[in-house]
Amino acid sequence: MEHINITVKGKVQGVWFRQSTMEKAIELGINGYTMNLTNGDVFIEAESDEKTLNLFIEWCKIGPEMANVENVNLAKSDYKGFRSFQIVK
Repeated sequence: MEHINITVKGKVQGVWFRQSTMEKAIELGINGYTMNLTNGDVFIEAESDEKTLNLFIEWCKIGPEMANVENVNLAKSDYKGFRSFQIVK
């Protein structure tokens, strides 16, 4: 299992990005969480196998219909053993 931190930049708040992220993560079997950052970005911690995470990252580069993703930053991190995927407020 792999763990990755994802920061999504662009028009990603107020466009259902976190809800869509959670739905996609659950669909793919990814555990972790997503949250809005005060600077307008969306932050995600995600855990799964490498192939599944790569599919998820590709989705994050596009996001939901109303989003306008400008950049996606990735950072590998230590596995934490999340058991579900949540939206953190």
